[in-house]
Amino acid sequence: MFKKVLIANRGEIALRVIRACRELDIQTVAVYSEADRESLHVRYADDDVCIGPASGRDSYLKITRLIAAAEITGADAIHPGYGFLAENAEFAETCRASGITFIGPTPDQIRTMGDKASARRAMQDVGVPIVPGSPGPVEDPEEALEFARTIGFPVIIKAAAGGGGKGMRVARDPDDFLRSFQLARSEALSAFGNGDVYVEKFLERPRHVEFQILGDTHGNVMHLGERDCSVQRRHQKLIEEAPCPVMTPELRERMGEAAVRGAKAINYVGAGTIEMLLDEDGSFYFMEMNTRIQVEHPVTEMLTGVDLVKEQIRVAAGLPLTSTVLPPFRGHVIECRVNAEDPSRNFQPSPGKLEVFHQPGGPGVRIDTHAYAGYTVPPFYDSMIAKLIVQGNTREEALKRMQIALESFVVEGVKTTMPFLARVMQHPGFQAGKVHTKWLEFEGADLLKEPS
Repeated sequence: MFKKVLIANRGEIALRVIRACRELDIQTVAVYSEADRESLHVRYADDDVCIGPASGRDSYLKITRLIAAAEITGADAIHPGYGFLAENAEFAETCRASGITFIGPTPDQIRTMGDKASARRAMQDVGVPIVPGSPGPVEDPEEALEFARTIGFPVIIKAAAGGGGKGMRVARDPDDFLRSFQLARSEALSAFGNGDVYVEKFLERPRHVEFQILGDTHGNVMHLGERDCSVQRRHQKLIEEAPCPVMTPELRERMGEAAVRGAKAINYVGAGTIEMLLDEDGSFYFMEMNTRIQVEHPVTEMLTGVDLVKEQIRVAAGLPLTSTVLPPFRGHVIECRVNAEDPSRNFQPSPGKLEVFHQPGGPGVRIDTHAYAGYTVPPFYDSMIAKLIVQGNTREEALKRMQIALESFVVEGVKTTMPFLARVMQHPGFQAGKVHTKWLEFEGADLLKEPS
């Protein structure tokens, strides 16, 4: 087992990794930018190193500084968390070349699945269903338009590299296609330094359903069930739950088997997520694979009792998975991402000092956060300040617990998304489980209205 792990990240995920390491009797190193000097992950780690100015480009994304921090503190492994360099093959390679274990998949696995076009080919080769689309990036706009005509409108143009909704445009007819194509390429180049895009069929009202994957170096690959992440805004997840409200045992078996088959095709090692689109007719299609721990991993942890971060660390140390059997589900779990944003102003970020930060509690309530009263939410990073996760014996109980938890979560000093999330919990459509990835586009206007 490792002696000391450096966490190449910040915020709540850095704290989450520190806690897992403590349970495994592993020392930890926190890295921080000048803006994060007072962050809790710096206080709780055994060692800490400042790696640069506030900007992520000058700190958390600087591979050389992270490696240097590991070397001067004697860290023998690095956990990348999520975001920043978590899915960067060059970072994983540099760790290996420096004699430091990267707690995650291999550089080749990251590279294969990080490029959407190569990921689609890898899945197609082993019979995992994919959305009809171009076999690879398409450079010529006219050629792309002809392909779009072949598969039928509407289509979506997607960046081959990256994610988070950037470099994505929907074209509903040929007249709209060329403009959307150029916009997607331009945005992809700006966001990822790679303007490659591909074209695929656009599904009007699918669910976003992802399967949690674990693999080890002993040839074991398994899934730990699904999470429904359909409530999204601009391709960013806001609420996740498990089990998926429309999932049947037969459908879970088919989707789970396809997810495991896809992961086994690349001999996947570590924690990862196979993300799929589930259409209204029960058809499902591979969308992408995230080769890292997910923001919403606590949903699966509460549902199954499996500590995913500890499993990541164990697997990276060469140990086999603790179990290869899917444990029985423990009721129903819902997660809300609490962001320092103002929903009434188009979700504009709301950085500032937290004058009051009172967390809810009670049976089945979990909070993952790096925030505290007196903490200043910086303007330089993602605006998420907490993840509120609840578990109930039934979905109805979980919904009620989430409503109560949101009402008793007191934050003053910044605007948050909690009032908006509370209205989502009370919406008849959400309570009935009748959501899809475009649901908020239809219901968002009403949900944004403050009660009079």
